[in-house]
Amino acid sequence: MAEPILEVSGLYKHYPLTQGVVLKKQIGAVKAVDGVDFTLDRGETLGIVGESGCGKSTVAKMLVNLEKPTAGSIKYRGEDVTKLSGRALKAVRRNIQMVFQDPYTSLNPRMTVGDIIGEPYDIHPEVAPKGDRRRRVQDLLDVVGLNPEYINRYPHQFSGGQRQRIGIARGLALRPEVIVADEPVSALDVSVQAQVINLMDRLQNEFDLSYVFIAHDLSIVRHISDRVGVMYLGRIVEIGRDAEIYDHPTHPYTQALLSAVPVPDPEAREQRERIILAGDVPSPTNIPSGCRFRTRCWKAQERCALEVPPLAVPPHLRLLTGPAVHDSACLFAEEKQAVPVGEAPDDHGEGSP
Repeated sequence: MAEPILEVSGLYKHYPLTQGVVLKKQIGAVKAVDGVDFTLDRGETLGIVGESGCGKSTVAKMLVNLEKPTAGSIKYRGEDVTKLSGRALKAVRRNIQMVFQDPYTSLNPRMTVGDIIGEPYDIHPEVAPKGDRRRRVQDLLDVVGLNPEYINRYPHQFSGGQRQRIGIARGLALRPEVIVADEPVSALDVSVQAQVINLMDRLQNEFDLSYVFIAHDLSIVRHISDRVGVMYLGRIVEIGRDAEIYDHPTHPYTQALLSAVPVPDPEAREQRERIILAGDVPSPTNIPSGCRFRTRCWKAQERCALEVPPLAVPPHLRLLTGPAVHDSACLFAEEKQAVPVGEAPDDHGEGSP
């Protein structure tokens, strides 16, 4: 077993809803993240998928300390980073970097590429002496497949895929151990998505990186991930190895997500069973009691409104063997034949029912 480099336990992020102008009174809370647990091993890629608004990006921001959690812990090499400040937090941030979703707004249009990639060296001058920074920036441009002579160009002079490569180079500048990638290819064309994914795959081996890869495109997540966690309404409802989740899903929500993936084969598309979920996603200000998926689940029973299913191997599956035996937060979890999801990253399919 590899040593966990990140351990997330009981992570919550609630945004208060207030009423009044002068005397503000809290009348509720938006429960963006409502109890998330997972580990990330060294050299591993953990994919996190789910519908828009399920809390994926909020988790990403808390991992890099852009958002402070309401409760819970994020341990990096055994140290809880949520309790750090000052120099100690600065040192941890050097080792946990982020690649943002939008390559158009995540780069300062007034700065050259050299200044953007070299800015981390201004914050952490011990990493690179001033006289060596230009060469290091050019080396990073070469690593991500860009011409080192582009160092004096501005972001508007690049395409979307090239801008995302610049964002990746900036994330690599301090030689981090963990990179949190928040939907890094969702704003790119399909052909460019494949190039960026293959680049990240190569860089992981070259720099010994660990990834938390967040996306809603299930085929891309499978291509790059070792394990996959499925989020619904602020909580992970199923997690396991990629083959366990994609070929042997046990949670009804995961099964519905997989049934929504476009299938390129017309014959297979006609024969597959499409799961259409009833109703809308409940508001994060008013999460249902018990199982939060029960209001849209075809398996829901009275028991589901009373009990909160834990994220663990269901008791009735523990006596079995095989890939269906993995953590699933459902009282009536059972294996269902999944719709094949393409291995190639250019099989573009949205992961929302």
